Amino acid sequence: MLIDLQLHSTYSDGYLTPTELIKYLKKRNIKIAALTDHNTVGGAHEFKKECKKNKIKAITGIELYVKLGNKKFNILWYNFDYNSADLHDMLRGSQMRRRKMFRVCLERLIDDGFKIDVNKILDKYNHYVPLNHVTDELLANKFNYNKIKRELKIKFVSDGDVINEYLRNKKVGKLQNSYLDINRVFRLRKKIGGSVVLCHPAKHHYLKEDFLIKLKKLGLDGIELLSPHHSYNAVMYIQFLAGKLDLIETGGSDFHRFEGDKQTVQDSWDYFKIDSSYLKGVKKIIS
Repeated sequence: MLIDLQLHSTYSDGYLTPTELIKYLKKRNIKIAALTDHNTVGGAHEFKKECKKNKIKAITGIELYVKLGNKKFNILWYNFDYNSADLHDMLRGSQMRRRKMFRVCLERLIDDGFKIDVNKILDKYNHYVPLNHVTDELLANKFNYNKIKRELKIKFVSDGDVINEYLRNKKVGKLQNSYLDINRVFRLRKKIGGSVVLCHPAKHHYLKEDFLIKLKKLGLDGIELLSPHHSYNAVMYIQFLAGKLDLIETGGSDFHRFEGDKQTVQDSWDYFKIDSSYLKGVKKIIS
């Protein structure tokens, strides 16, 4: 059975609304799906409503930036009470910190000669301020685009150029994510339920057994196995660790957008499909 347990919408850094996302999933014969927007459940109600219309089983989900000591990583959380006031308090605090950091960064770029209407940009995002969409806004201004071309001495400016040279450059003022203490998440999980899964661990080199053991002692339930961010060798090693540590295995496309520009491969599902039969213990999440 085809499933997808990591999807993003316009409520965070995706480019499709939850309704548009369901149309996309329907065409690909997905039977079970989770909307896992970053640090927000703003799209959960719309997603569930559209899933029901299209006979797709919706799993409540979210992707969170978390930290344990000095380690920073992402987790996926499934099947929790997304109406919890405590959850919304935690998320709102994270969202406000992120908004403040974006404001500081954008105002610094104004001081550097960029033309930016900070309030106009930030007011578009009531929940999570998405780095990729803010970058799109900067590049849409021809003055800014040409300024970057001149300063970097390049013919064409990509999203990566803006992010690496202006938004995440320590010399300019590095934009940070707003991280939550993983212990706080696990304490809240005791109140509102659900399963916590380590997100695409091979992407940021978090495939160390001692780290996973530490997380499991704190309450980790599973690990994302099938991901477009993982090589075949990484998948094999994650399977080994999941078996050894008795962790649930999950999978998701991490879909954000169609690539456009007449590219042959338009999204991860053009080359990558997730079958639930490959995922040990996933029924605990999707049943």
